[in-house]
Amino acid sequence: MQKITYRELTENELYLLAEIDRSEKIFTSYQHRNGALVLIDTQISAGPFDPLELESMIQRQQELINADGKVIAAFENKLIIGAASVDRRKRGRNKDYCKMDILYVSKHSRGKKVGQTLLRKCKEIAKGFGANKLYISATPTKGTVDFYTGNKAILVKELDVELFKMEPNDIHLEIEL
Repeated sequence: MQKITYRELTENELYLLAEIDRSEKIFTSYQHRNGALVLIDTQISAGPFDPLELESMIQRQQELINADGKVIAAFENKLIIGAASVDRRKRGRNKDYCKMDILYVSKHSRGKKVGQTLLRKCKEIAKGFGANKLYISATPTKGTVDFYTGNKAILVKELDVELFKMEPNDIHLEIEL
C-alpha cells in the first residue's frame, strides 16, 4: 500500500484537478422537501469532468486562491487522488461560515479515508480563517450526502441564498467546527 500525502496546491498546479477520476454510477439521490431529505431513484452515470465544467472549476479555484482561500490535494505517489478547497470569505448573518467549494476523491481511492482526511483539513482551514461552521453545497447523490451526514453535517440552519441560486438542487449542509 502506498502512502497518501496531503498538501496545498498552488495556482500553477490546478491543472492537476483534471486527473481526478470522479466517475461513479448513481442509483439514488436526495431531494430536500419540507425540511427533510427524501430519497428518490436516480439513474446517473457520472464520468470524467466535462471540459467546460473543469475549466469553470479551475477558474473558481484560482479566484479562491487569489482571495487567500486554500486548495488541498491528496497524492498517492505523484498521482493526485483527491482535492478539496475552502473559500476564506465569511458567509452568513454572523459571518461565521466558510464555504467548502469542492471535495473530490478518485474512484480507485474511495474507501481509503481520503475524503474524511480532506474534510478534516477543510474544517481546520475554516477554523483558522475564524469560522465556526463549514458550509457545504453538496451534490444530492446518496453517497455524497451520506458521507457528509456521517461526518456530522446537518441541513443548514441559515440557507445562503446566493449559493442556493447557483445550486438549487444541491443539499445545503453545515458542519460545526
